[in-house]
Amino acid sequence: MPIRYSYWNIKMMTKGFKDKLGEGGFGCVYKGKLRSDHIVAIKILNKPKANGQDFINEVATIGRIHHVNVVQLIGFCADRSKRALVYDFMPNGSLEKYIFSQEANMSLSCKQMYEISLGVAHGIEYLHRGCDMQILHFDIKPHNILLDENFTPKVSDFGLAKLYPTDNSIVYVTAARGTMGYMAPELFYKNIGRVSYKVDVYSFGMLLMEMAGRRRNLNAFPDHASQIYFPSWVYDQFKEGKDVEMGESTEEERQMIRKMIITALWCIQMKPDDRPAMNKVVEMLEGNIELVQMPPKPFLTPQEMPTEDN
Repeated sequence: MPIRYSYWNIKMMTKGFKDKLGEGGFGCVYKGKLRSDHIVAIKILNKPKANGQDFINEVATIGRIHHVNVVQLIGFCADRSKRALVYDFMPNGSLEKYIFSQEANMSLSCKQMYEISLGVAHGIEYLHRGCDMQILHFDIKPHNILLDENFTPKVSDFGLAKLYPTDNSIVYVTAARGTMGYMAPELFYKNIGRVSYKVDVYSFGMLLMEMAGRRRNLNAFPDHASQIYFPSWVYDQFKEGKDVEMGESTEEERQMIRKMIITALWCIQMKPDDRPAMNKVVEMLEGNIELVQMPPKPFLTPQEMPTEDN
């Protein structure tokens, strides 16, 4: 069970909130140090849920998660209206900067990117099937994948996560949750299918596509108009028997990228029932490329996607 800290403890750990690591929709993250000299990241929640007991129940569930590919919750603070979460510090930051950065020192090898994708898949599979409660993340994206000193990926940021009994396959969601570009279509269009753990599969597919292509899926300034929406363009390339040019790469690297892209195309199928579960996704990524078949072309193109306003 995670350790409960007072707000005074949190202030001491962060030396008065001196070293800010980042900021998100749920609050600010600061670097801190425990008395044992262990370095931590402390997220101060800026809009705490009204019910402190709900927060503590959620902490108790997330605190039971022990998996190499899920960030470890060390402690929490629920001091009157103050809420904070204490996590292991991840020195290499988020995956986002390694996918989209043009800087050479930020570049990861194809093998590293593949290993990271496999680690993330294992982490999400564990959330879906490995606990006594099914945990749906609802916000899988590059920014929420953190990397430790060995570039082992950790799924992080459970701000939108929902907990369900493992036998409860129907999920009730009152409003679309997540980040545009990674959100499954059934969160907008109820006739596509019911909301389930397959929303995380879809988000993982969009993440995987960006990792393989090392570019955002939606690019307003592509070399060719047909490349605006990367998943659609890459599907046509593969259908025509062409590989995706990724600079100088070995045959082994090309096979890894191909496997990542075909797996991603399965994950972003429009209908939730057509997407594989995460254990199947892991099998596809670990398996032989020859055994992974091309899926049907699934897409809603961005032109057909709902905007944030509707």
